[in-house]
Amino acid sequence: MTEIKKETDLSFLFAKSELIPAIVQDVEDGTVLMLAYMNESTLKETLEIKKCVFYSRSRKKRWLKGETSGNYQNVEEMYYDCDADTLLIKVRSDGPACHTGSRSCFFNRLY
Repeated sequence: MTEIKKETDLSFLFAKSELIPAIVQDVEDGTVLMLAYMNESTLKETLEIKKCVFYSRSRKKRWLKGETSGNYQNVEEMYYDCDADTLLIKVRSDGPACHTGSRSCFFNRLY
C-alpha cells in the first residue's frame, strides 16, 4: 500500500465523475458517521488542512464540515477503493456528524 501525498495528481479518482462519494467513519470504533461528496479541489484541501471539506450538491459549493457548527472532522486516515471512485475517510470528530445533532447520520432503520 502506497500513501498518496497531497502534491500527487489526484485526477485518476475523478475519471468517472466530477464528484465521488466519501464515506466518513469514526477512527476509534468504526461507526459510519456520514456520506458526502468531494470534487478534486475539496479532496486536495482536505489533504492539506486535515479536516473534511466536501462539495455540497444542494448548495453547489464547497463545504468545510464544522465551519458553522464547530463539529469539525479531523482526518486521521484516508483510503480509496479498488475501483478508485469512492473514498473512506477515518476521522476524529469534534461533535456530532449529523445536522440533527445525532452522532451519525445513519439512525433511521429501514430493515
